[in-house]
Order: sequence, then C-alpha cells, then structure tokens
Amino acid sequence: MPDYDFLIVGGGAAGLSLAHHLTGVNARRSQPLRAALLEPPPGASTPVPRTWCFWEPEGGRWDALLTASWKDLAVIGADGEVHRSSASPFVYKMLRSTDVEHHVRTHADDHLDQLTQRVIAVSDGPDHATVVARTPDGREVRHTARWVFDSRPAPPTTRGHTHLLQHFRGRFVRAAPGSFDPAAAVLMDLRPTQPDTGVAFSYVLPLTEREALVEYTEFGRQALTTPQYETALTDYCALAGINGVEVVASEQGVIPMTDGRFTTRTGRRLFRVGTAGGATRPSTGYTFSGVSRQIAAVADALAHDRVPVPPVPHRARHLTMDAIMLRALDRGRVSGADFFTGLFADNRLGNVLAFLDGRSAVPREIAIGLSTPVAAMSRATIEHAWSRCTETGRSLLYRNPRRNS
Repeated sequence: MPDYDFLIVGGGAAGLSLAHHLTGVNARRSQPLRAALLEPPPGASTPVPRTWCFWEPEGGRWDALLTASWKDLAVIGADGEVHRSSASPFVYKMLRSTDVEHHVRTHADDHLDQLTQRVIAVSDGPDHATVVARTPDGREVRHTARWVFDSRPAPPTTRGHTHLLQHFRGRFVRAAPGSFDPAAAVLMDLRPTQPDTGVAFSYVLPLTEREALVEYTEFGRQALTTPQYETALTDYCALAGINGVEVVASEQGVIPMTDGRFTTRTGRRLFRVGTAGGATRPSTGYTFSGVSRQIAAVADALAHDRVPVPPVPHRARHLTMDAIMLRALDRGRVSGADFFTGLFADNRLGNVLAFLDGRSAVPREIAIGLSTPVAAMSRATIEHAWSRCTETGRSLLYRNPRRNS
C-alpha cells in the first residue's frame, strides 16, 4: 500500500493551492486522503517572495488574504491618453505569496504532511509512483504515492516557434499622504520607451494613499540587468510624477511566454501542475487564475475517486490566438504599444479582462480582435498557419519516409 494517496512536489502557487484544497476534498469523502507537500530547505531552490495578481469576481477563495483589490482600472496609451473604466464583473486582486504560504501552513488539513526535503528523483509505476528525496541532514528517503503532482519548473513538451520572456522589476514605495488613490489602479502605462520588438510598459497598483507597487515590465527575448531595470523605473517615476518616494522593498522576476504546448500527464501516475502544466497564459504571463481553475478540477477528481489529470486551463483557440500575438510581437509585425493601446482604447476593460482570461464568447472575441492592427495580425496569422502546415508535413514525412522516385 502506498505511503500517501498523493504527493505534491513544490510549494509555489499550484502546490500551495492543492494543499489548501485537501480539507475540502476530505470533507466530501467518507475515507479521507493522506497527502504530503515536499519543499526544499531554504536556499537557492527556494522561491523568493512573490506578488500574484489576477482578476475574478468578488467572493473568491483567497479574498480574506488580499493585500489590495481594485474595481476601477486605467490604461494609458503610448500617446498619453487615459482609458479608464470599471473592471466589472471582475475585481483586480493582489496576493502576496508569503501570506498564502503562512495561511496554508497554519490551516493545513490533519492528513497533510509538510516535509522539508529536496526531491531528487520521481519514477512511475503501475500501482504507485515513487519519490526519492534528501533531508536537510543528507539522508535519502523514499516515498510512495498513488498520484504525484509536480509543480517544479519544466520546459514545454513541444518546443514551439516563439519564446519570449515577461521580465520585470518593481518597487514598493512610500510617499506623502494623498499621493495615491487606493481605489484605482493603472493596469498598463505604455508611455515608456519601446524596444525594437516586443513591448515595454509600467503599472501602478496603489495599496494605500501613501503606498504603491510601481513595476516596469517588458515582453522580449532577453531580461535586463538590475541596473537597467532601476534606470527604467527611475525614468518612469519621473514621467508619471511619482517623486520623493521611499523604496520600501523590491521584486524582480521572469515569466516564460511561449507557444510551446505543455503536457499535464507525464506518466501513469505522474502529473504536472502550475506553470509546468501550462497554467500560464502565453499572451499575458498571468498564471494565478489558470492555476486556480486547474487545481479546482484536480480537487474535484480526487474527491470523486477519478483519475486526477490536470487540465490545461486555456482553450485551444485561445492558445492559437496567443501564438499569433507572440509571433507578431517577436518578429516586429506589430508595435506592442499600438497593439495594447488599441485593445484597451476600443473596448471596455471588463470585456478585455474576460477576453484575456479566456472567459469571453466567440462573437466578443471577434469584435475585440478587430480593434487590434488587423493587417499586421492577419500577416502573423498566415505565417503561423504556414509554419504549422510545414511542421505537420515534416512530421508526416518522418513517419512515412517512402516517396515516389
């Protein structure tokens, strides 16, 4: 008999969310499940504290832990014009990973073992999977489980044609009273100097009337150095009139944006979740909403004794749209600033958020698509279709190398 019903490898957004769902899963079962969350000891492999932003209706699972939330959003175009509207039916929300981790650990289900161990090997099997790990004192231990959910970073299963990075650095700043409006956030400011390809923007998320997160972000092939980010942030603060502030803390990171596809089932009893399981939306880099949908589906399967295959939480047509948009940005077919300015200028922000999160209907998606540079996006669509056809042709030729002479 396996040691556990399931094991969770890694305590990022996906791992913590699945651990948090265990209590609800066991409340729906006559026989509770035993689980373990394995995380490495503090060190190079430990994720740094992160800020997770996402949008959903009010009343979400994490609402009690939110650092801040906003119903009114603004986008500032490259020309300086401000486009402001309600995010309804959504609320834009901010969570800090440290708050989520503390909550999950202190409210853990009695049937969850929290283990500080570095996973060094995972193997499949017909009746159970085996996880080999190393304890902080160097001992090697083995755990068996009916299912294993691995949230460690992993490359896509298919390589894809476009590989960009969403890379960023932000400052948590404190200013004089009345400097910020905590009820309104700037979701995207496209006034920073634009790179030759991709896009650069900043955003301002007020936490109080004195405090805010000011972030500089680029979509591109290479991340910047910390001094380069600092220069960009300083320039933006001057542009936006954010002066005389104290920098309280900083954050920096990189999120992959690719049209490569991710496989969530890697063995009979092995699964990938989170970014490793395709939860990150390729066109935006947002991950938390995808993680929430993916983990909710896994939890429902566990509660009903179904095979808990994590779904990729984005529809095929949306992944195709994302692939076309990434190609257009990467190859300079479209100005990123023009693309996003048009997207938000011609559509209500709530509708754009629904579109970006895959919640919109096809007619709405067509209308939103027409607000982007149509000629440039059409060219990128043709290029994408041609590359897919060529790829399919090569695949068929490889499978059947016999040709007429």
